[in-house]
Amino acid sequence: MPLLKSWVESANRADGDFPLNNLPCGVFSAGDDGDRRCGVAIGDHVLDVSGLEAEGLLDLDGGPYLDVAFWNDFMDAGPAAWASLRAQLTALLRQGSTKQYLVEDHLVPLAEVTLHLPFIVAEFTDFYAGRNHALNVGTMFRGPENALPPNWLHIPIGYNGRASSVVVSGTPVRRPWGQVKGADHATPAFQPSRRFDFELELGCVLGQASTHGRPVTVAEAEAMIFGYVLLNDWSARDIQAWEYQPLGPFQAKATATTISPWIVMKAALADFRIPTPPREVPLLPYLAEPGPGNLNLALSVGLTPQGGAETVISRTNSDQLYYSFAQQICHHTTSGCAMSVGDLIGSGTISGPDKGARGSLLELGWGGREPIPVDGGTRTFLEDGDTLTLYGHADGAGYRIGFGRCAGQVIPALADPWSRP
Repeated sequence: MPLLKSWVESANRADGDFPLNNLPCGVFSAGDDGDRRCGVAIGDHVLDVSGLEAEGLLDLDGGPYLDVAFWNDFMDAGPAAWASLRAQLTALLRQGSTKQYLVEDHLVPLAEVTLHLPFIVAEFTDFYAGRNHALNVGTMFRGPENALPPNWLHIPIGYNGRASSVVVSGTPVRRPWGQVKGADHATPAFQPSRRFDFELELGCVLGQASTHGRPVTVAEAEAMIFGYVLLNDWSARDIQAWEYQPLGPFQAKATATTISPWIVMKAALADFRIPTPPREVPLLPYLAEPGPGNLNLALSVGLTPQGGAETVISRTNSDQLYYSFAQQICHHTTSGCAMSVGDLIGSGTISGPDKGARGSLLELGWGGREPIPVDGGTRTFLEDGDTLTLYGHADGAGYRIGFGRCAGQVIPALADPWSRP
């Protein structure tokens, strides 16, 4: 699809994240009242869609949906409502719109707003769908001959996380305390994590629920997806190393999960769908895909030391995911587990085959043995004051579909986690 020209001139830049083709969904506040409203990014502005709906400039069957500070109610309305919103907004914002004069008053400069979590996170599940990441981590801990777990090529592996730890881009992330045990220590110690890390992931937001006790097919799972966010699943590697056997990650992954503030709707990425990679072993029939399920998104990671300049430390692509989100959701429901509106699904770390395409410091620094250069020094793991930023976009013909920044700064651990003010 070519670039859709908008009367919002900043939406027509080839290097902008938010052309008319995108229309991602977020929640913002402006001014001193702190009133949170649903908005859509267009160029370097936010369009107040709560205001448009209240004034009758949006007509959504069964509404109002946008008179609240989250997108869950609208997501629950279903795919027909999703398509209707995009069609109406496209007509209102397109060059030549006869209603430009009515819409202009609902635009707010992005530079003047505060962005919030765009939806109420019902549940959070993190998968392990990146083959290169699984190979790298497995090689470090088990050797190359046993790098992939025996089940990895057969099922999407995941674990249930904490919805309460999901935060929006810009939220500081405090270094966690935890129980750790070094190989040369007889007993564990309780201390701040010294091997704090990021994970470059894509997140999937579910806009439709499933029924408890009834699995969904891959095709049904695809129809449940509302959109996507960038996702950083912060990880305390030293805490994880001590706790993960036999039940997998727990506190190591519970500090924070940062997501980008804009949900890029599935329809905006329809032209960028690609097949999943060739299968090394055949998957069971229930995981068969009816069509291309992966996305072609350029991803990168920037690390900015406090007071320093940003260094891009990784560049990769979401085409490296071995399992699509629809396959992950399908498998999630096979036990009868019900999915809810507002569920967040993490892809797992997305790493490419080359060193510069690895999606975590654990891999980039190979377990701390190979420091990587950043402005003013090197890193093996994150230091206090570091800001970690994820970027992602799809490249169209003269435009791109972007997510905005997904950023968080590491702040020092509490001096005493048990003290109270």
